[in-house]
Amino acid sequence: MATQRLATVTNELIASYGNTAKNVINAYRVGNERAAVFMDQSFVAALDKAGSRLSASARKNAVSAEQKLTAYYVKGVEVTSDNANLVVNKAVELAGKGVEQVAANATRFEKSTGVTTLSSLAVAAVPAAQAVTKVAAKIEAKSGELATKLAGKPVRAKAKAAGAKVAAVAKKAVRTRKAA
Repeated sequence: MATQRLATVTNELIASYGNTAKNVINAYRVGNERAAVFMDQSFVAALDKAGSRLSASARKNAVSAEQKLTAYYVKGVEVTSDNANLVVNKAVELAGKGVEQVAANATRFEKSTGVTTLSSLAVAAVPAAQAVTKVAAKIEAKSGELATKLAGKPVRAKAKAAGAKVAAVAKKAVRTRKAA
């Protein structure tokens, strides 16, 4: 029946919007992880500039505090984006089920009343729904490209490397202090 065809196109549209939302969530995650890496690098640079003016214990405490704050921040971004993905998945699932239910109800209504107006409307709406689906697919593709551009190289490896660099600077400061 035509309502089933419209339901199929509508579900494709919903899935495309869901994928676009996931791309935006991924861009959010990657952008925030990159910001954390930048903050780690800036902190290391500030410690390097401070040089021997900071005591070993002050430097160690500063590094420890910065690492904890960064870990909380990254964990918050991770939890937020994971939950946002769950919400998008559930919304797409429920919207798809709703579309299928509407299509089934329209079919039942037509069978019980003999009126085929809904089928006629569905047939007329399919070309418009297909056009919107094509536009949504282009938006989805562009959002995917943006998320990929933002990601660049794997971000999680950089975040770990920056944390290791902060720890190395702290150890170097302790060794320098002991030597002095």
